Order: sequence, then C-alpha cells, then structure tokens
Amino acid sequence: MGLLDRPNKVPEYQRLYQSAYRSHQRLWRIHPRSSMMLTPYTILLWGTAAATMYAMGRRILGHNTWFSD
Repeated sequence: MGLLDRPNKVPEYQRLYQSAYRSHQRLWRIHPRSSMMLTPYTILLWGTAAATMYAMGRRILGHNTWFSD
C-alpha cells in the first residue's frame, strides 16, 4: 500500500526550510521545485502587465484595437 509504506519526509523538509530561512532566503524559493512553478507565473504576470500597458497606451492615442485602426 503506497500511502502507508512511504517514508516520512517531514524532518528532512524541516531541516531544509529552517536552514534556508536562516540564510535569509525567501520562503517561496526554498523548495527545489519552486523555480518550475515561479517561472511560468512570473512570465504570465509581466506579460499581462505589459499587454495591459500596451492596450492602455493605444486606447489613450485613440486606437480601439490592438494592432491597426
């Protein structure tokens, strides 16, 4: 049975998080898989902000579409 025979990783993760926290590393960057989750989030965040700024600039200039008017 997979769930019952798994090793307890809590002490291992506790040592990892406490040592990284002592070296002033941000909590969301400590886990080894965090870069896989943060990279698409960061790209999506800045891409959306850039697209919004582009669309607002075009709207201020009087263009109602994204590309041509």
